[in-house]
Amino acid sequence: MSSSPWTHLRRSGVADDIDFEIKGQELQFVEIELDPGESAVAEAGAMVWKDAAVGMTTVFGDGRGAESSFMDKLIGAGKRLVTGESLFTTVFTHNGSGKARVAFGAPVPGAILPIKLDELGGTLICQKDAFLCAAKGVQLGIFFQQRIMTGLFGGEGFIMQRLDGDGWVFVQMGGTVIERDLRPGEELHVDTGCVAAFTAGVEFEVVRAGNVKTMLFGGEGVFFAKLRGPGKVWIQSMPFARLAGRVIATAMPGGGGSNRGEGSVLGALGNFIDGD
Repeated sequence: MSSSPWTHLRRSGVADDIDFEIKGQELQFVEIELDPGESAVAEAGAMVWKDAAVGMTTVFGDGRGAESSFMDKLIGAGKRLVTGESLFTTVFTHNGSGKARVAFGAPVPGAILPIKLDELGGTLICQKDAFLCAAKGVQLGIFFQQRIMTGLFGGEGFIMQRLDGDGWVFVQMGGTVIERDLRPGEELHVDTGCVAAFTAGVEFEVVRAGNVKTMLFGGEGVFFAKLRGPGKVWIQSMPFARLAGRVIATAMPGGGGSNRGEGSVLGALGNFIDGD
C-alpha cells in the first residue's frame, strides 16, 4: 500500500472506480473520493457531508443505474423492503471537474469494513442492517435462510442481506470485529447475534447449546450458530440489538445495569436470586 491514506480500486468490471479513507475510532465514517462522472450509492440518511460538486439523486431500488429495467428496479426495491430497509437509496455523483469527496457515517459504535467483492467470489452475506454504502454497480439483494431452526433462532431471522458485484462495499458492524478464514470442513461456534457476515461458501446453521443444564443456567443462550468452511466469517463483539437491550435495562427503574442473566431462559429469576 502506498504512503497515501487513500485506497484505490482499479476498474475490473461494472462497479465504478473509487478511492476511500475510513476515519475515526468508535464512531467511524468513510470518506469517498470521486473522479468526474463516478458515483457511490448509500443508504438514505447515511451522508455526513459532501463537496458541492457532488450531486444527490434519490432512486428506486439499489441504484444500479439506467441500464436496469423498471422491473429490475421494482424487484430490487422489494428486496430492500423485505430486509427492513427503505425502498429508496441515494446516488452521489461527481458532476464537476477534478476530485470531489462525500462521507458516510455508521449509525452505531463499531467498525466500517471495506470489502472488495471480486476478492470473495462476488458475493457477501451479511446482517440485515449491515450495508452502509458502495461503489455504484454493486447489487443489493436478500438471502433466505433455508433451515427453519436457523431462521427462527439465528439472530437475524430468515432474511439477511446479499451483496453482489465486483467493487467495494462498506458494511457496518457493532463493537470490535474479527475476521476468520475457515478451511474446508472447519467449524466455528458463535453467539447467534455476533455473526456479522460470511462468504457464500460458508454453511450457517443453528444448533443447541449443550445439555439442558447448560441451556438453562449457562447464560449463553439456548442456541448458537455453527459455521462450516470453506470461506471467511466476520464476527462482531457487540450487536446493536444487544447494545440497545443493555441500555434499556440500565435505564429502566430497577435495571441496575446487571446483565449476568443475559442469554439464559432463567435470566429474570437469576436477577431476582442475585438481589437485582
